[in-house]
Amino acid sequence: MAVRIQLDRPYNHFTNLDYISGRVTLNLTSDTSISAVVVKLEGESRTRLAGPRTPYSDRPDRKKTELEIHKLLYKTQTVFPSKEIQSHTSGNSSFTLGPGTHEYAFQFKIPFNNDCLTSNSLHIAGLRLDMISDPNMHVKRTLPPSLSGFPGEAEIKYYVKVTVVRPQFYKENFRDFSDFKFFPIEPPRQPATKEERYARRQHNFTAGLAPYPKKKGLFEALKARNSSAASLTAPRVSVDVRLPNPPILTCNEPLPIRVIVQKQNESPEVIFLQMLQIELIGYTDIRAHDLRRTEVGSWVIRSVSNLAKPLGSPTDPAGKDIVVDSSLWDRLPLPNTVAPSFQTCNIARHYELEVRLGLSYGTPGNIKPELIVLPLRHQVEVFSGIAPPEALIAAMRAGAGSLAAAATAATAKPSLQQPPMPPNSLPPGGPSVPPAAGPGLAPIYPGGPPMPESPVTPSYSQFPPQAGDAGTAIHPPVPDVAPPSYEDAMADEIGPVDGPRRDYNPPPSPPGGGIGNGDRKSRLST
Repeated sequence: MAVRIQLDRPYNHFTNLDYISGRVTLNLTSDTSISAVVVKLEGESRTRLAGPRTPYSDRPDRKKTELEIHKLLYKTQTVFPSKEIQSHTSGNSSFTLGPGTHEYAFQFKIPFNNDCLTSNSLHIAGLRLDMISDPNMHVKRTLPPSLSGFPGEAEIKYYVKVTVVRPQFYKENFRDFSDFKFFPIEPPRQPATKEERYARRQHNFTAGLAPYPKKKGLFEALKARNSSAASLTAPRVSVDVRLPNPPILTCNEPLPIRVIVQKQNESPEVIFLQMLQIELIGYTDIRAHDLRRTEVGSWVIRSVSNLAKPLGSPTDPAGKDIVVDSSLWDRLPLPNTVAPSFQTCNIARHYELEVRLGLSYGTPGNIKPELIVLPLRHQVEVFSGIAPPEALIAAMRAGAGSLAAAATAATAKPSLQQPPMPPNSLPPGGPSVPPAAGPGLAPIYPGGPPMPESPVTPSYSQFPPQAGDAGTAIHPPVPDVAPPSYEDAMADEIGPVDGPRRDYNPPPSPPGGGIGNGDRKSRLST
Protein backbone atom coordinates (compact mmCIF):
# COMPACT_ATOMS: atom_id res chain seq x y z
CA MET A 1 0.00 0.00 0.00
CA ALA A 2 1.23 3.50 -0.87
CA VAL A 3 -0.34 6.91 -0.31
CA ARG A 4 0.63 10.14 -2.06
CA ILE A 5 -0.66 13.68 -1.77
CA GLN A 6 -0.26 16.13 -4.63
CA LEU A 7 -1.08 19.86 -4.45
CA ASP A 8 -2.31 22.03 -7.25
CA ARG A 9 0.22 24.87 -7.32
CA PRO A 10 -1.07 27.76 -9.45
CA TYR A 11 1.23 30.20 -7.61
CA ASN A 12 4.76 30.24 -6.27
CA HIS A 13 3.25 30.77 -2.81
CA PHE A 14 -0.22 30.94 -1.27
CA THR A 15 -1.80 33.79 0.66
CA ASN A 16 -4.92 34.45 2.73
CA LEU A 17 -8.25 33.70 1.00
CA ASP A 18 -6.57 31.32 -1.45
CA TYR A 19 -8.05 27.93 -2.12
CA ILE A 20 -5.45 25.21 -1.73
CA SER A 21 -6.54 22.03 -3.45
CA GLY A 22 -5.15 18.75 -4.65
CA ARG A 23 -5.76 15.03 -4.61
CA VAL A 24 -4.84 12.00 -2.55
CA THR A 25 -3.82 8.85 -4.41
CA LEU A 26 -3.99 5.37 -2.83
CA ASN A 27 -2.22 2.54 -4.62
CA LEU A 28 -3.34 -0.83 -3.22
CA THR A 29 -1.96 -4.19 -4.20
CA SER A 30 -4.63 -6.21 -2.38
CA ASP A 31 -7.88 -5.83 -0.48
CA THR A 32 -7.21 -3.37 2.36
CA SER A 33 -9.35 -2.38 5.34
CA ILE A 34 -9.32 1.31 6.26
CA SER A 35 -11.44 3.46 8.55
CA ALA A 36 -10.95 6.87 6.92
CA VAL A 37 -8.75 9.05 4.74
CA VAL A 38 -8.25 12.41 6.48
CA VAL A 39 -6.54 15.46 4.95
CA LYS A 40 -5.25 18.23 7.23
CA LEU A 41 -4.14 21.79 6.48
CA GLU A 42 -1.60 22.77 9.12
CA GLY A 43 0.77 25.57 10.02
CA GLU A 44 3.11 25.61 12.99
CA SER A 45 5.64 27.85 14.67
CA ARG A 46 8.45 25.82 16.22
CA THR A 47 11.34 27.04 18.40
CA ARG A 48 14.13 25.22 20.19
CA LEU A 49 16.69 26.95 22.40
CA ALA A 50 19.51 25.69 24.59
CA GLY A 51 20.06 27.55 27.84
CA PRO A 52 23.08 27.76 30.15
CA ARG A 53 24.34 24.76 32.08
CA THR A 54 22.66 24.08 35.42
CA PRO A 55 25.41 23.49 38.02
CA TYR A 56 23.20 21.83 40.68
CA SER A 57 21.49 19.27 38.44
CA ASP A 58 22.35 15.59 38.10
CA ARG A 59 24.17 16.38 34.87
CA PRO A 60 25.95 19.76 35.39
CA ASP A 61 27.65 19.38 32.00
CA ARG A 62 24.32 19.28 30.22
CA LYS A 63 22.49 22.36 28.96
CA LYS A 64 18.79 22.85 29.44
CA THR A 65 16.97 22.64 26.10
CA GLU A 66 13.46 23.97 25.61
CA LEU A 67 11.15 23.13 22.72
CA GLU A 68 7.97 25.12 22.05
CA ILE A 69 5.49 24.49 19.25
CA HIS A 70 2.37 26.48 18.41
CA LYS A 71 -0.17 25.19 15.93
CA LEU A 72 -1.11 28.31 13.95
CA LEU A 73 -3.43 26.65 11.46
CA TYR A 74 -5.35 23.39 11.76
CA LYS A 75 -8.17 22.37 9.43
CA THR A 76 -9.33 18.84 8.65
CA GLN A 77 -11.37 17.24 5.90
CA THR A 78 -12.43 13.60 5.64
CA VAL A 79 -12.28 12.66 1.95
CA PHE A 80 -13.22 9.01 2.57
CA PRO A 81 -15.79 7.87 3.45
CA SER A 82 -18.03 10.53 1.92
CA LYS A 83 -20.63 12.38 3.99
CA GLU A 84 -23.38 10.24 2.51
CA ILE A 85 -21.66 7.05 3.60
CA GLN A 86 -20.89 8.49 7.05
CA SER A 87 -24.55 9.33 7.60
CA HIS A 88 -25.48 5.65 7.21
CA THR A 89 -22.66 4.09 9.24
CA SER A 90 -21.38 4.25 12.80
CA GLY A 91 -18.23 6.07 13.82
CA ASN A 92 -16.16 2.88 14.21
CA SER A 93 -16.96 1.38 10.81
CA SER A 94 -14.23 0.07 8.54
CA PHE A 95 -14.27 -0.32 4.77
CA THR A 96 -12.49 -2.68 2.42
CA LEU A 97 -10.99 -1.20 -0.72
CA GLY A 98 -9.99 -3.43 -3.59
CA PRO A 99 -6.61 -3.42 -5.32
CA GLY A 100 -5.86 -0.60 -7.71
CA THR A 101 -5.62 3.17 -7.64
CA HIS A 102 -8.09 5.28 -5.64
CA GLU A 103 -8.13 9.09 -5.86
CA TYR A 104 -9.83 11.63 -3.61
CA ALA A 105 -9.98 15.38 -4.17
CA PHE A 106 -9.78 17.97 -1.38
CA GLN A 107 -9.92 21.74 -1.03
CA PHE A 108 -9.29 24.21 1.83
CA LYS A 109 -9.60 27.98 2.10
CA ILE A 110 -6.76 29.67 3.96
CA PRO A 111 -8.10 32.00 6.71
CA PHE A 112 -6.74 35.33 7.89
CA ASN A 113 -5.81 34.78 11.51
CA ASN A 114 -3.99 32.05 13.36
CA ASP A 115 -5.98 29.49 15.31
CA CYS A 116 -3.48 28.92 18.08
CA LEU A 117 -5.93 29.11 21.00
CA THR A 118 -8.19 26.30 19.81
CA SER A 119 -5.82 23.89 18.10
CA ASN A 120 -3.03 23.29 20.62
CA SER A 121 -3.75 19.77 21.84
CA LEU A 122 -0.70 17.70 20.93
CA HIS A 123 0.76 15.48 23.65
CA ILE A 124 3.60 13.03 23.14
CA ALA A 125 4.51 10.79 26.05
CA GLY A 126 8.11 10.88 27.23
CA LEU A 127 8.99 14.09 25.37
CA ARG A 128 8.60 17.67 26.52
CA LEU A 129 6.66 18.95 23.53
CA ASP A 130 4.47 21.60 25.09
CA MET A 131 1.70 23.15 23.04
CA ILE A 132 1.20 26.09 25.41
CA SER A 133 -2.21 25.88 27.07
CA ASP A 134 -2.16 29.15 29.06
CA PRO A 135 -4.23 31.66 27.01
CA ASN A 136 -2.12 34.53 28.35
CA MET A 137 0.83 33.17 26.41
CA HIS A 138 -0.93 33.26 23.04
CA VAL A 139 -1.42 36.06 20.54
CA LYS A 140 -4.12 36.05 17.89
CA ARG A 141 -2.87 37.79 14.79
CA THR A 142 -2.70 37.47 11.05
CA LEU A 143 -1.04 34.27 9.89
CA PRO A 144 2.74 34.86 9.64
CA PRO A 145 4.82 34.14 6.52
CA SER A 146 6.82 30.97 6.08
CA LEU A 147 10.16 31.39 7.83
CA SER A 148 13.39 29.40 7.66
CA GLY A 149 17.10 30.08 7.88
CA PHE A 150 17.47 29.16 11.57
CA PRO A 151 18.26 25.42 11.46
CA GLY A 152 17.18 23.66 14.64
CA GLU A 153 16.27 26.96 16.29
CA ALA A 154 13.19 28.59 14.73
CA GLU A 155 10.88 27.75 11.87
CA ILE A 156 7.40 28.60 10.59
CA LYS A 157 6.09 26.08 8.09
CA TYR A 158 2.84 25.22 6.34
CA TYR A 159 1.89 21.89 4.86
CA VAL A 160 -0.95 19.57 3.86
CA LYS A 161 -0.93 16.10 5.41
CA VAL A 162 -2.96 12.99 4.60
CA THR A 163 -3.52 10.14 7.07
CA VAL A 164 -4.95 6.78 6.06
CA VAL A 165 -6.49 5.48 9.28
CA ARG A 166 -6.46 1.70 9.66
CA PRO A 167 -8.95 -0.04 11.99
CA GLN A 168 -6.42 -2.41 13.57
CA PHE A 169 -4.60 -0.72 16.44
CA TYR A 170 -1.49 -2.81 15.82
CA LYS A 171 -1.17 -1.65 12.20
CA GLU A 172 0.51 1.65 11.45
CA ASN A 173 -1.42 4.41 9.75
CA PHE A 174 -0.07 5.61 6.40
CA ARG A 175 0.83 9.29 5.96
CA ASP A 176 2.21 11.70 3.42
CA PHE A 177 3.09 15.42 3.53
CA SER A 178 3.37 18.25 1.03
CA ASP A 179 4.61 21.61 2.26
CA PHE A 180 4.04 25.01 0.66
CA LYS A 181 5.17 28.61 1.10
CA PHE A 182 2.81 31.16 2.63
CA PHE A 183 2.95 34.94 2.18
CA PRO A 184 0.20 36.96 3.92
CA ILE A 185 -2.03 39.74 2.66
CA GLU A 186 -0.83 43.04 4.08
CA PRO A 187 -2.82 44.94 6.76
CA PRO A 188 -5.07 47.83 5.73
CA ARG A 189 -3.00 50.90 5.01
CA GLN A 190 -3.53 54.38 6.32
CA PRO A 191 -4.54 56.88 3.59
CA ALA A 192 -1.47 58.50 2.05
CA THR A 193 -0.37 61.88 3.41
CA LYS A 194 2.58 64.18 2.80
CA GLU A 195 3.91 63.79 6.33
CA GLU A 196 7.43 62.41 6.73
CA ARG A 197 9.46 60.87 9.50
CA TYR A 198 13.12 61.77 9.67
CA ALA A 199 16.43 60.86 11.27
CA ARG A 200 18.96 63.70 11.43
CA ARG A 201 22.62 64.24 12.22
CA GLN A 202 24.82 67.33 12.12
CA HIS A 203 28.57 67.68 11.68
CA ASN A 204 31.20 70.43 11.71
CA PHE A 205 34.08 69.84 9.32
CA THR A 206 37.58 70.84 10.46
CA ALA A 207 38.85 74.09 9.00
CA GLY A 208 42.31 74.63 7.51
CA LEU A 209 43.01 71.10 6.25
CA ALA A 210 45.26 70.79 3.23
CA PRO A 211 43.90 68.98 0.18
CA TYR A 212 45.03 65.51 -0.83
CA PRO A 213 48.80 65.77 -1.47
CA LYS A 214 50.01 65.90 -5.03
CA LYS A 215 53.17 67.14 -6.68
CA LYS A 216 53.06 70.91 -7.25
CA GLY A 217 55.35 73.58 -8.49
CA LEU A 218 56.42 76.52 -6.35
CA PHE A 219 53.70 78.92 -7.53
CA GLU A 220 50.97 76.23 -7.24
CA ALA A 221 52.02 75.49 -3.64
CA LEU A 222 51.87 79.20 -2.69
CA LYS A 223 48.44 79.53 -4.36
CA ALA A 224 47.08 76.47 -2.47
CA ARG A 225 48.45 77.81 0.84
CA ASN A 226 46.82 81.21 0.33
CA SER A 227 43.53 79.56 -0.70
CA SER A 228 43.55 77.37 2.42
CA ALA A 229 44.25 80.34 4.67
CA ALA A 230 41.45 82.32 3.04
CA SER A 231 38.82 79.65 3.69
CA LEU A 232 39.18 79.03 7.38
CA THR A 233 35.43 78.62 7.72
CA ALA A 234 34.71 74.95 7.13
CA PRO A 235 31.15 73.97 6.28
CA ARG A 236 28.70 72.73 8.88
CA VAL A 237 26.21 70.23 7.51
CA SER A 238 22.94 68.64 8.55
CA VAL A 239 21.82 65.36 6.98
CA ASP A 240 18.23 64.08 6.94
CA VAL A 241 16.96 60.66 5.92
CA ARG A 242 13.20 60.89 5.47
CA LEU A 243 10.50 58.27 5.06
CA PRO A 244 6.73 58.61 4.62
CA ASN A 245 4.78 58.59 7.87
CA PRO A 246 4.02 55.87 8.92
CA PRO A 247 7.38 54.40 7.83
CA ILE A 248 6.38 51.37 5.72
CA LEU A 249 8.59 49.46 3.29
CA THR A 250 7.02 47.07 0.78
CA CYS A 251 8.45 43.71 -0.21
CA ASN A 252 9.86 43.63 -3.75
CA GLU A 253 9.62 47.43 -4.07
CA PRO A 254 12.30 50.17 -3.94
CA LEU A 255 12.75 52.22 -0.79
CA PRO A 256 10.63 55.40 -0.57
CA ILE A 257 13.38 57.41 1.14
CA ARG A 258 14.62 60.95 0.63
CA VAL A 259 18.13 62.04 1.63
CA ILE A 260 18.58 65.77 2.18
CA VAL A 261 21.88 67.54 2.92
CA GLN A 262 21.90 71.13 4.16
CA LYS A 263 24.94 73.40 4.46
CA GLN A 264 24.18 75.45 7.54
CA ASN A 265 26.77 78.23 7.32
CA GLU A 266 28.32 80.52 4.73
CA SER A 267 31.35 78.76 3.30
CA PRO A 268 32.96 78.75 -0.14
CA GLU A 269 33.49 75.00 0.12
CA VAL A 270 31.28 72.37 -1.52
CA ILE A 271 30.00 69.23 0.21
CA PHE A 272 30.85 65.98 -1.60
CA LEU A 273 29.04 62.66 -1.28
CA GLN A 274 31.79 60.06 -1.19
CA MET A 275 29.99 56.86 -0.15
CA LEU A 276 26.48 55.56 0.45
CA GLN A 277 25.28 52.37 2.10
CA ILE A 278 21.65 51.40 2.66
CA GLU A 279 21.02 48.36 4.84
CA LEU A 280 17.86 46.73 6.14
CA ILE A 281 18.40 45.11 9.55
CA GLY A 282 16.04 42.37 10.69
CA TYR A 283 15.58 41.37 14.35
CA THR A 284 14.01 37.96 14.91
CA ASP A 285 12.88 37.49 18.52
CA ILE A 286 12.71 33.80 19.43
CA ARG A 287 11.21 32.35 22.60
CA ALA A 288 11.10 28.82 23.92
CA HIS A 289 9.39 28.89 27.33
CA ASP A 290 11.68 30.91 29.64
CA LEU A 291 14.53 31.19 27.12
CA ARG A 292 14.79 34.06 24.67
CA ARG A 293 17.16 34.85 21.85
CA THR A 294 17.32 37.65 19.29
CA GLU A 295 18.88 36.84 15.93
CA VAL A 296 20.10 39.81 13.92
CA GLY A 297 20.52 39.66 10.15
CA SER A 298 20.87 42.24 7.41
CA TRP A 299 20.31 42.87 3.73
CA VAL A 300 22.57 45.40 2.01
CA ILE A 301 20.35 47.20 -0.50
CA ARG A 302 23.00 49.54 -1.88
CA SER A 303 26.70 50.05 -1.19
CA VAL A 304 28.80 52.37 -3.31
CA SER A 305 31.98 54.36 -2.63
CA ASN A 306 34.43 56.77 -4.34
CA LEU A 307 31.54 58.83 -5.68
CA ALA A 308 33.04 62.34 -5.34
CA LYS A 309 29.57 63.67 -6.14
CA PRO A 310 29.20 67.41 -5.42
CA LEU A 311 26.10 68.43 -3.50
CA GLY A 312 25.21 71.99 -4.46
CA SER A 313 27.60 74.79 -5.42
CA PRO A 314 29.84 77.31 -3.57
CA THR A 315 27.27 80.07 -4.11
CA ASP A 316 24.43 78.22 -2.33
CA PRO A 317 23.13 80.22 0.65
CA ALA A 318 23.19 78.77 4.14
CA GLY A 319 20.14 76.70 4.93
CA LYS A 320 19.45 75.51 1.38
CA ASP A 321 18.21 71.91 1.17
CA ILE A 322 20.08 69.74 -1.32
CA VAL A 323 18.26 66.53 -2.25
CA VAL A 324 20.58 63.63 -3.03
CA ASP A 325 19.86 62.03 -6.40
CA SER A 326 17.48 59.13 -5.72
CA SER A 327 18.68 57.21 -8.78
CA LEU A 328 21.34 55.76 -6.49
CA TRP A 329 18.68 53.52 -4.87
CA ASP A 330 15.19 53.97 -6.37
CA ARG A 331 15.61 51.15 -8.90
CA LEU A 332 16.67 48.55 -6.32
CA PRO A 333 13.79 46.58 -4.76
CA LEU A 334 13.92 44.81 -1.43
CA PRO A 335 15.29 41.26 -1.89
CA ASN A 336 12.69 38.52 -2.18
CA THR A 337 14.07 36.84 0.95
CA VAL A 338 12.74 39.67 3.17
CA ALA A 339 9.69 38.54 5.16
CA PRO A 340 7.04 41.08 6.17
CA SER A 341 6.94 42.12 9.82
CA PHE A 342 4.97 39.69 11.96
CA GLN A 343 4.40 38.35 15.46
CA THR A 344 3.40 34.89 16.64
CA CYS A 345 3.33 33.39 20.13
CA ASN A 346 7.00 32.42 20.05
CA ILE A 347 8.59 34.15 17.01
CA ALA A 348 8.47 37.82 15.96
CA ARG A 349 10.24 39.91 13.33
CA HIS A 350 10.80 43.67 13.23
CA TYR A 351 13.11 45.89 11.18
CA GLU A 352 15.33 48.94 11.11
CA LEU A 353 16.61 50.78 8.07
CA GLU A 354 20.12 52.23 8.30
CA VAL A 355 21.52 54.74 5.81
CA ARG A 356 25.23 55.59 6.07
CA LEU A 357 26.54 58.62 4.21
CA GLY A 358 30.22 59.42 3.74
CA LEU A 359 30.77 63.17 3.26
CA SER A 360 33.80 65.35 2.62
CA TYR A 361 34.26 68.95 1.46
CA GLY A 362 36.44 71.09 -0.78
CA THR A 363 36.27 72.28 -4.36
CA PRO A 364 36.08 70.25 -7.59
CA GLY A 365 39.49 68.67 -8.11
CA ASN A 366 40.60 69.84 -4.66
CA ILE A 367 38.76 67.69 -2.05
CA LYS A 368 39.97 67.84 1.54
CA PRO A 369 41.11 64.55 3.14
CA GLU A 370 38.51 64.63 5.93
CA LEU A 371 35.82 61.97 5.46
CA ILE A 372 32.97 61.62 7.95
CA VAL A 373 30.50 58.73 7.89
CA LEU A 374 27.10 59.51 9.40
CA PRO A 375 24.79 56.58 10.24
CA LEU A 376 21.05 57.31 10.40
CA ARG A 377 18.42 54.76 11.45
CA HIS A 378 14.66 54.40 11.20
CA GLN A 379 12.40 51.81 12.79
CA VAL A 380 10.23 50.57 9.93
CA GLU A 381 7.43 48.14 9.18
CA VAL A 382 7.70 45.82 6.18
CA PHE A 383 4.47 44.97 4.37
CA SER A 384 3.99 42.12 1.93
CA GLY A 385 2.66 44.25 -0.91
CA ILE A 386 -0.27 41.88 -1.56
CA ALA A 387 -3.18 44.28 -1.50
CA PRO A 388 -6.47 43.11 0.05
CA PRO A 389 -9.39 42.60 -2.35
CA GLU A 390 -11.74 45.53 -2.84
CA ALA A 391 -14.63 43.39 -1.56
CA LEU A 392 -12.77 42.96 1.71
CA ILE A 393 -12.19 46.70 2.07
CA ALA A 394 -15.87 47.33 1.41
CA ALA A 395 -16.84 44.72 4.02
CA MET A 396 -14.55 46.37 6.56
CA ARG A 397 -16.06 49.78 5.86
CA ALA A 398 -19.52 48.39 6.37
CA GLY A 399 -18.87 46.13 9.34
CA ALA A 400 -15.75 47.38 11.07
CA GLY A 401 -16.01 51.15 10.89
CA SER A 402 -13.50 53.46 9.33
CA LEU A 403 -10.68 51.89 7.37
CA ALA A 404 -8.43 54.76 8.37
CA ALA A 405 -8.95 54.05 12.07
CA ALA A 406 -8.20 50.36 11.57
CA ALA A 407 -5.12 51.14 9.50
CA THR A 408 -3.78 53.55 12.12
CA ALA A 409 -3.93 50.88 14.83
CA ALA A 410 -2.66 48.11 12.55
CA THR A 411 0.39 49.98 11.25
CA ALA A 412 1.40 51.46 14.62
CA LYS A 413 3.87 49.61 16.81
CA PRO A 414 1.81 47.39 19.09
CA SER A 415 4.07 48.21 22.00
CA LEU A 416 4.14 51.99 21.61
CA GLN A 417 1.42 54.59 22.03
CA GLN A 418 2.21 56.93 19.14
CA PRO A 419 0.73 60.43 18.94
CA PRO A 420 -0.72 61.59 15.63
CA MET A 421 2.41 63.62 14.93
CA PRO A 422 5.56 61.91 16.33
CA PRO A 423 8.41 64.16 17.47
CA ASN A 424 10.51 63.16 14.46
CA SER A 425 7.77 63.68 11.87
CA LEU A 426 7.56 66.53 9.44
CA PRO A 427 4.28 68.23 8.44
CA PRO A 428 3.68 68.74 4.72
CA GLY A 429 5.30 72.17 4.73
CA GLY A 430 8.40 71.14 6.66
CA PRO A 431 9.51 72.18 10.16
CA SER A 432 9.24 75.83 11.18
CA VAL A 433 11.92 75.50 13.86
CA PRO A 434 14.78 73.04 14.24
CA PRO A 435 13.21 69.94 15.85
CA ALA A 436 14.59 68.26 18.91
CA ALA A 437 15.64 64.65 19.12
CA GLY A 438 12.82 62.18 19.61
CA PRO A 439 12.18 58.43 19.59
CA GLY A 440 13.96 56.82 16.66
CA LEU A 441 15.89 60.03 15.90
CA ALA A 442 19.65 59.94 15.63
CA PRO A 443 21.42 62.21 18.14
CA ILE A 444 22.16 65.78 17.05
CA TYR A 445 25.51 67.41 17.81
CA PRO A 446 24.93 71.15 17.23
CA GLY A 447 28.37 72.38 18.21
CA GLY A 448 30.84 70.08 16.56
CA PRO A 449 31.58 66.67 15.09
CA PRO A 450 29.81 63.61 16.51
CA MET A 451 31.74 61.42 18.87
CA PRO A 452 32.66 57.95 17.55
CA GLU A 453 29.83 55.56 18.26
CA SER A 454 28.20 52.43 16.97
CA PRO A 455 24.48 52.34 16.23
CA VAL A 456 22.45 51.22 19.21
CA THR A 457 20.31 48.11 18.87
CA PRO A 458 16.84 48.37 20.39
CA SER A 459 16.57 46.58 23.73
CA TYR A 460 12.85 45.88 23.72
CA SER A 461 11.39 42.47 23.04
CA GLN A 462 8.31 41.63 21.02
CA PHE A 463 7.16 39.23 23.74
CA PRO A 464 5.33 40.15 26.95
CA PRO A 465 7.05 39.22 30.23
CA GLN A 466 5.95 35.91 31.72
CA ALA A 467 5.91 34.63 35.26
CA GLY A 468 9.31 33.40 36.32
CA ASP A 469 11.21 35.69 33.97
CA ALA A 470 13.14 37.47 36.71
CA GLY A 471 16.14 39.35 35.43
CA THR A 472 14.88 39.66 31.85
CA ALA A 473 14.53 43.24 30.65
CA ILE A 474 11.35 43.54 28.60
CA HIS A 475 10.33 47.04 27.72
CA PRO A 476 7.72 47.81 26.84
CA PRO A 477 5.33 44.82 27.05
CA VAL A 478 3.32 43.89 24.00
CA PRO A 479 -0.40 43.22 24.48
CA ASP A 480 -1.60 39.75 23.60
CA VAL A 481 -4.51 40.96 21.50
CA ALA A 482 -4.27 41.58 17.79
CA PRO A 483 -4.66 45.10 16.41
CA PRO A 484 -7.76 45.79 14.33
CA SER A 485 -7.34 43.59 11.29
CA TYR A 486 -9.30 41.33 9.03
CA GLU A 487 -11.84 38.96 10.53
CA ASP A 488 -12.20 35.44 9.23
CA ALA A 489 -15.99 35.86 9.25
CA MET A 490 -15.58 38.37 6.43
CA ALA A 491 -13.72 35.85 4.30
CA ASP A 492 -16.60 33.42 3.72
CA GLU A 493 -18.06 35.29 0.77
CA ILE A 494 -14.86 36.91 -0.54
CA GLY A 495 -12.84 35.34 -3.33
CA PRO A 496 -9.05 35.01 -3.58
CA VAL A 497 -6.74 37.89 -4.40
CA ASP A 498 -6.78 38.68 -8.11
CA GLY A 499 -4.11 41.40 -8.09
CA PRO A 500 -0.33 41.13 -8.43
CA ARG A 501 1.52 38.71 -6.19
CA ARG A 502 5.00 39.43 -4.91
CA ASP A 503 7.91 37.04 -5.14
CA TYR A 504 8.91 35.45 -1.85
CA ASN A 505 11.66 32.90 -1.41
CA PRO A 506 12.61 32.40 2.24
CA PRO A 507 16.23 31.35 2.49
CA PRO A 508 17.05 27.68 2.97
CA SER A 509 18.52 26.40 6.21
CA PRO A 510 22.24 25.99 5.59
CA PRO A 511 24.44 24.60 8.38
CA GLY A 512 25.13 27.51 10.72
CA GLY A 513 23.44 29.93 8.34
CA GLY A 514 21.62 33.14 9.15
CA ILE A 515 18.83 35.19 7.61
CA GLY A 516 19.05 37.08 4.40
CA ASN A 517 22.47 37.58 2.90
CA GLY A 518 24.13 39.14 5.93
CA ASP A 519 25.85 38.27 9.14
CA ARG A 520 23.94 36.87 12.08
CA LYS A 521 24.38 37.76 15.72
CA SER A 522 22.35 36.68 18.69
CA ARG A 523 21.50 37.68 22.22
CA LEU A 524 20.21 35.09 24.68
CA SER A 525 18.43 35.85 27.92
CA THR A 526 16.77 33.65 30.50
